[in-house]
Amino acid sequence: MIVGYSPYVDSIADLITTQQVVTSGMMQESQRCRAALDAAKAGKIVALISSGDAGVYGMAGLAIEMAASTGEHIDMEVIPGVTAANSAAALLGAPLMLDNVSISLSDLLVPWEMIVTRLEAVAAADLVVALYNPRSKKRVLQLEEAVRILRTQRSGTTPVGIATAVSSPDQHLVLTDLDHLLEQEVGMRSVVIIGNSTTCVLGGRMVTPRGYYTEKM
Repeated sequence: MIVGYSPYVDSIADLITTQQVVTSGMMQESQRCRAALDAAKAGKIVALISSGDAGVYGMAGLAIEMAASTGEHIDMEVIPGVTAANSAAALLGAPLMLDNVSISLSDLLVPWEMIVTRLEAVAAADLVVALYNPRSKKRVLQLEEAVRILRTQRSGTTPVGIATAVSSPDQHLVLTDLDHLLEQEVGMRSVVIIGNSTTCVLGGRMVTPRGYYTEKM
């Protein structure tokens, strides 16, 4: 049995043969987990589908929490995948070569005040940051605030990579900088990677040097 958000299940259509498929829309994560857990409890082998890695902004944590809250003992295997940040980084070059962090700008589940605190800490620590859920039709100010916070600690020429709709026919990549980020098209299907003070663009690729190469070019 396969359970998942409709677009994610569509992305694995070539792997589906005779399995029963249960899909639902956005904001129905709990219902999907419940359906998967109930089916597993009934003896079915169930695949609960996430995009990227199920343990990174995915469904693994919720499924484990829900099973634990009712005392259910269900054998689960979290299968690692490729996160959106790693997929974006590979397409953009190698911006995550040094210490980095991922932050979602969606305040549906985390108070915005907490997100601001984390952004301020990331800016002060000079970490490369991958922003998930950077902007939507209704939520546009969060990315502007994130840029303002990061600009207090790093240059406007800091390289920025935007990867949108990765691995789909609509895939689109942009290399820009912090001062020009807000001029770019960024949506919910985008991952925005903002470099640190050493990040550079080499041959059209975004790179954060780790320090191996010390000879002068």
